[in-house]
Amino acid sequence: MDKVTCIAYLLYKSSKNQDIQDKAIQLLNGDVSIRELKRNVSIQAHLVVAESLLKKNKIDKNKVQLFAEEFMVIEV
Repeated sequence: MDKVTCIAYLLYKSSKNQDIQDKAIQLLNGDVSIRELKRNVSIQAHLVVAESLLKKNKIDKNKVQLFAEEFMVIEV
């Protein structure tokens, strides 16, 4: 799994806040970048936690894959 997908998954799972979950899905689909999210004060803390968990490799790749399959929008 790539870094952005993993961070999107961690963001989504780290909060029950609908806005943060929506931003995680937007990140997964490329509608928003990590750089743009870092400018958003309401998401900064969650993003820092997600990045640190990713660096520590505390992530289940199977759950990330299921998250991506569920929320990734594929346009044809």
